[in-house]
Amino acid sequence: MASATRRSVGWICANGCTVKSDLPHTGTGDTTPMSGDWRELDIANPTEEHAMLREMLRDFVLEEVEPQALEHDRDERFNAELFRSLGDQGLLGISVPDEYGGGGMDATAVAIINEELSYSDPGFCLAYLAHDQLMANNLAQNGSEEQKRRILPKLCSGEWIGCMAMSEPGYGTDALGMQTNALQRDDGNWVINGRKMWITNGSIDDDGTPADAVWLYARTGTDKKGRAEITTFIVENGMPGYSVGQKIYDKLGMRASNTAELVFDDCIVPAGNIVGEPGESMIHMMRNLELERLGLAAMGLGISRRCLSAMNRYASEREAFGKQIREFGQIQRHIGESWAEYRAMRTYVYDTARQINLSEAGNRLDSDGVKLYGTTAAKNIADRAIQVMGGYGYVGEYVVERLWRDAKLLEIGGGTLEGHQKNIARDLADDSDAIER
Repeated sequence: MASATRRSVGWICANGCTVKSDLPHTGTGDTTPMSGDWRELDIANPTEEHAMLREMLRDFVLEEVEPQALEHDRDERFNAELFRSLGDQGLLGISVPDEYGGGGMDATAVAIINEELSYSDPGFCLAYLAHDQLMANNLAQNGSEEQKRRILPKLCSGEWIGCMAMSEPGYGTDALGMQTNALQRDDGNWVINGRKMWITNGSIDDDGTPADAVWLYARTGTDKKGRAEITTFIVENGMPGYSVGQKIYDKLGMRASNTAELVFDDCIVPAGNIVGEPGESMIHMMRNLELERLGLAAMGLGISRRCLSAMNRYASEREAFGKQIREFGQIQRHIGESWAEYRAMRTYVYDTARQINLSEAGNRLDSDGVKLYGTTAAKNIADRAIQVMGGYGYVGEYVVERLWRDAKLLEIGGGTLEGHQKNIARDLADDSDAIER
């Protein structure tokens, strides 16, 4: 056997630090690590900071989120007071640089927060996602210095509640077909007309108060190839012509978040509120969609963990025919398949989070893949939990029926399952080597 020598291997971690490890080298090309230290890495808590964030969130969810979840779902009410308190915890704008009041953390931190909040209240977490990932992170990555310094501190503190508006009554996945339009006047201001539909946080209360800040996509012309030119605007509450058309009630799930139609009727937006240059929205969309889809998959992870925990506990407590129901093969199948899917989902979510660079697009394949797999698995695990728990699983007091209802939205929002399937097939046609890497 060749004698082993030591060599130092280094790599760059997500925050730019250099990590070095001494691996044994046999001189024959064998680089199998002999040390067991690498086995101790928890991909879901890769640093002490991430682990502390998760621990803090679990305490917060247990003490503050869980007690109000059933009531706010039942009443279709958004808990704005609890939401604003996330600013006190430093969670609103977790990926925003600290110079603007944010947490300065990465995509893994985003996934941790979404998972932990959704363990208890996915509807509340959806409101968080719309504010934190669709508005605050978008602005942090794409806005001007003036826009970031003026708006981000208000979003990160909870003083303002934000949202993103892309979908319309007749256009969802077909973003380039949107009809909301913006024309620039001679004085430099823009006039926006149109309606946006299914907007989470579009209304922040039952009185029709619109979101404080909207990340709005609007058509501003046609490019040389005849395609729609889409431009990004920041619309603020109080701008003339901006209002809530209706708050949408009687949703299947995510009832603890507000969903609204927003109306822009000759809405006047100053030139300083355009993001980048006209026609740059596709850059903004693609850069942020990866984080949004990761966030939705992480929500599915939280739903799955809670449902798996509930069915596993119930299977030990419930007896039939003189023994615990976990002794029956049908119940074992539900628990076993759910465990395997949950563990696969956990690894996929945090491996994808590890690879996402918040400042640029480049990981569409896995951001589509993790949402395609994770959101469907969440719905299936919730369904199995209801099946295991029988009548108890069918009522709100036992949580899993609410999580089952909430899980369905994850297969639609942020990109449909069909859209992800299309993207994955196209990306693998262009980069078949991804399968072998």
